[in-house]
Amino acid sequence: MAPAAAAISALRRLAGAALDAVLPPRCLGCGGTVDRQGGLCPACWAGLTFIAAPLCACCGLPFDFAVEGESLCGACAAEPPPYGRARAVLVYDDGSRPLILGFKHGDRTHAARAFGGWLARAGAELLAETDLLVPVPLHRWRLFRRRYNQAALLAQALGRQTGIPVAPDLMERRRATPSQGGLDRSGRRRNVAGAFRPRRGADTLLAGKRVLLVDDVLTTGATLAECAKVLRRAGAARVEVLTLARVVRG
Repeated sequence: MAPAAAAISALRRLAGAALDAVLPPRCLGCGGTVDRQGGLCPACWAGLTFIAAPLCACCGLPFDFAVEGESLCGACAAEPPPYGRARAVLVYDDGSRPLILGFKHGDRTHAARAFGGWLARAGAELLAETDLLVPVPLHRWRLFRRRYNQAALLAQALGRQTGIPVAPDLMERRRATPSQGGLDRSGRRRNVAGAFRPRRGADTLLAGKRVLLVDDVLTTGATLAECAKVLRRAGAARVEVLTLARVVRG
């Protein structure tokens, strides 16, 4: 290690030790004491279901059994989404829900740094072929009420981990759509149809780029599919998806 790099590493360790002395590390899930910042206690860690192969080569849906080669789930085989591949870190279930809702609605924005590391590992295959990170935007009134866009925080944390440029304001949500909760797949599609558009000058930035869309949760994929269509029409060469969690239905 070069002397300058070694000095920077030593300073970071000292800064981390000082932070731990002032603010003892707390579990991202339950708030209990842990051994490092951004960590989870054993109980919260055991409650999470991390997604790994075997899974759908397109949407990343985990399979219950091993498959040979690259296989598609029934939904992707019947109707391929407008994005290339989607991957997620966690199954969205009773174990991950409190962690994600606390980040999304509970001002636990400090968790973004740890989540950025998780996303970098889960999306390594996609990130190796990515030119630009783009978060799913919030409508301005929802952003005003919440004060932050959780997808943008994830994209920025991922950008710091990987060095890939982030374009947090490349798209905008042109109308305030009702909550997607309680809607079926077709209802979600209708709800977000035409809800997004690229900002002025986005076509110059997007031309020929391989874009990775970042969001917190993939449910039916309706919002991400609509965003992918917008980005492709604006000139993106390819759009793929990376989320912190995804819903897995039987």
